[in-house]
Amino acid sequence: MGAPKGKERREPVFNAAPSVELDADDTAPRRNKSASSDKPAPRPKAKPKSKRKRASSSGSGGGGRSWGALIGRAAYWGAVGGLWMVIAAIGVTIWIGAHLPPIQSLEIPKRPPTIKIVDATGQVLATRGNMGGGVVPLKDLPRYVPQAFIAIEDRRFYSHYGVDPIGIIRALAANVLRRGVSQGGSTITQQLAKNLFLTQDRTLTRKVQEVGLALWLEHKFSKAQILDMYLNRVYFGAGAYGVEAAAARYFNKPAQKLTVAEAAMLAGLVRSPSRLAPSRNPNGAEKRAQLVLAAMVDMKFINDDAAKVALIEPAHAERPPGAGSLGYAADWIMDVLDDVVGRVDQDIVVEATIDPAMQTAAETALVDELNKNGVKAGVGQGAIVAMTPDGAVRALVGGRNYAESQFNRAVAAKRQPGSSFKPFVYLTALERGLTPDTVREDKPIAIKGWHPENYTHQYFGPVTLTKALSMSLNTVSVRLTMEFGPTAVVRTAHRLGIASKLEPNASIALGTSEVSVLEMVGAYAPLANGGMAVSPHVIRRVRTAGGKLLYDRKPDRLGRIIEPRIVSMMNSMLQETLLTGTAHKAELPGWPAAGKTGTSQEFRDAWFIGYTGHLVAGVWLGNDDSSPTKKTTGGGLPVEIWSRFMRSAHQGVPVAALPGVSSGGFMTAGFTPPWNAQPPAPLSDAEAQVRPQTQAQAQVRPEADSGLDGWLIDRLMGRR
Repeated sequence: MGAPKGKERREPVFNAAPSVELDADDTAPRRNKSASSDKPAPRPKAKPKSKRKRASSSGSGGGGRSWGALIGRAAYWGAVGGLWMVIAAIGVTIWIGAHLPPIQSLEIPKRPPTIKIVDATGQVLATRGNMGGGVVPLKDLPRYVPQAFIAIEDRRFYSHYGVDPIGIIRALAANVLRRGVSQGGSTITQQLAKNLFLTQDRTLTRKVQEVGLALWLEHKFSKAQILDMYLNRVYFGAGAYGVEAAAARYFNKPAQKLTVAEAAMLAGLVRSPSRLAPSRNPNGAEKRAQLVLAAMVDMKFINDDAAKVALIEPAHAERPPGAGSLGYAADWIMDVLDDVVGRVDQDIVVEATIDPAMQTAAETALVDELNKNGVKAGVGQGAIVAMTPDGAVRALVGGRNYAESQFNRAVAAKRQPGSSFKPFVYLTALERGLTPDTVREDKPIAIKGWHPENYTHQYFGPVTLTKALSMSLNTVSVRLTMEFGPTAVVRTAHRLGIASKLEPNASIALGTSEVSVLEMVGAYAPLANGGMAVSPHVIRRVRTAGGKLLYDRKPDRLGRIIEPRIVSMMNSMLQETLLTGTAHKAELPGWPAAGKTGTSQEFRDAWFIGYTGHLVAGVWLGNDDSSPTKKTTGGGLPVEIWSRFMRSAHQGVPVAALPGVSSGGFMTAGFTPPWNAQPPAPLSDAEAQVRPQTQAQAQVRPEADSGLDGWLIDRLMGRR
């Protein structure tokens, strides 16, 4: 193709000298003004490298302009980032405010009431309530107590405003290095905010709320007030809230008397109270306390000498008297407290009737015997109740180990009492005209297919009621029950204090209806006090922490429920049980005592309830699943436990006779049945056999004290 007309074809020139200038920023080449605009720019000739470097470095104006641009950009984006941070902070603040209560309603919640339970001597038995311990003002504590908490939990407590950024960074660094959560960044104020207003959930939402509330607390209260609230509300494990409760729980002393070593140990518990509780993990608690002592020295709260003393003599958790079983008594006290004073809305002190020495003796007797013979006897659990003849409970053990099982077998468990129920049968008979010397036949008896037998399968023919009761002859007890009617026996038991439902059938003679240990001991009490009704009780007085009396128990005015002469007869008969009968192994030297053994079907339950003029006590042994023991009877382990406890409980106590019983026995002259009752004519054997029986009466669960041969009875009744 030829060139257009009027145009001369020009060839590009490639060897022309360069004719360009650089812009100020050395970024874009610029054509020489003398060059033709329609001519292609000539290719510049490359300069030597050394000259380019010199040319670049010889001028300072271009480099300054480059750094200025970078600084400008950094300032711009920094301003943008700062603006977004401000917006984010405002957003977070608005979000926190939207998820917190209104400031006008954000007040420190009232501390739930503390219930301090003290024994008959005034010593603290237990402290109950959601917050546990009483309030101890900061000024009343030794200075090293709050210092221990500051040293280990929040070293910059007095310099921050609720949140400690340095502490947070330190905790994050430590956690990253250890690849786990080894430290926390929460200040004491944050911990208080969490305890007062928030849950224990570890979520980002809760953490943000914690920070906002901590700032509010710092604005609202002084450092001293915050520390005061913290020490009185923080959790120390084992149900102890507040330093006062913790001091009592672990060291059996008030917080004002804590030593440096004890203060360090308590301060160390806050991080992990359940894991480091000295009652469960003494080694872990001591190691943590050593860290606290080192921190206190580093903060110059204590000197090296004080730290050395604390290290040489570290704190040790003390076991208060009856500690293993006091929980059972405290639980029962809390159950009945509402009936005594109603709703509790302030700190109160409950004065209980529990005697610490008796409580310890009862627990020791039960636990030691079970540890020694429990496996061999096939017995896993037991319970003891001891009360004065007027119903004041002095000791209550609801199981062998409260830490393992809080089920109160002394109060809540219902078990068959076996022959320990027979005194109600004989009392019914005496009140209807019979006497301890009345004779009844001990021989086989049949009641609508039921053939109750004696444990030894032996029969003694004509026997007095005294002998029949002391030897726990089943046939005589059944005859008396049918002679006066099962309903009469049930009414007698209810009158003496049994509250459980009792089935009015023939088998009631052998204690087949289930009752509690507390009920049985309370029902025996009228025999020990001369025939007056009692109401078993454990609370003597209730007052506020300030001393205002809220409740003061008055003596029972329930009246007489057994005539004195009948009491005399019953005590004489039941005394024979300990002298020659099924409880002849009972040992209480110098003290007149009476009681009755009991063993239920297939040896599932073993009982002994005995009393003196000073104390009534009952022992039950068995298994929670009602599985049979290894032929444990009421005359065996229960009698041994009862004897051991009663010997301890009667030390130093003046000897008292049983009501109505002298060395010559009971009094019968001039006896008149109470309430002008006319005793019904006794039934003949034939009448007893044909008296209509219910299905429940046929399905009986008979027993005998010396070890009921339940399998034989079951076989006779067609169940085997």
